[in-house]
Amino acid sequence: MTPLIRLENVSFRYGPARPVLDGVSLALHAGQRIGLVGDIGSGKTSLLHLIVGLLRPDGGAVEAFGIRPAGEKDYVRIRRRAGLMFQDADDQLFCPTVAEDIAFGPVNLGCTCEQAHAIVHETLSVVGLDGYADRITYQLSAGEKRMVALATVLAMRPEVLLLDEPSANLDAGARGRLLGILAARHEAMLLVSHDLDMIRRLCTHVVRLRGGRAEPCRVEDV
Repeated sequence: MTPLIRLENVSFRYGPARPVLDGVSLALHAGQRIGLVGDIGSGKTSLLHLIVGLLRPDGGAVEAFGIRPAGEKDYVRIRRRAGLMFQDADDQLFCPTVAEDIAFGPVNLGCTCEQAHAIVHETLSVVGLDGYADRITYQLSAGEKRMVALATVLAMRPEVLLLDEPSANLDAGARGRLLGILAARHEAMLLVSHDLDMIRRLCTHVVRLRGGRAEPCRVEDV
């Protein structure tokens, strides 16, 4: 079966003095949830950004949905099918209200206002934020922003979820709701987290980034 996402011998560095990835290969297939673990600075976030074109590899190849991107037009096609949840919710939320943030993606994909309105309320219900549509985004708590950021990703109906520390800034109750939401999803996932309990509970596979390389390991060993 052809993978949804494939990295082949990918290398990346932030300048000559900051090598990050050195020959990383991995594949994500439909139905898989891969947990990406590793020390701070091991390249987990960089790997997610390479998939959607926010960074470009120095070597090797990134392929998504059968596309080997050659430029921004190809990455736009990939971003419509792979939803990235940023590590910092403030990097994802830029509209005045919650509804506008969630509707932004669907409207840009051609949804009508009525369709976008329905998606906003449906997605807010999924993340447990009914009644938040007209809330001012910057006035939300950190945990609420985190859940709205997830809603902006789910509203795009992606085939793959790229989740960067999704449980950050969540209290125990919100974390539990998040686990329930993600456990019920059917999309393939690449999940970056230092929350190893979340990795063990959600992921079917685990890859550890260490020394620039990707090392498969057993879920129960993280």
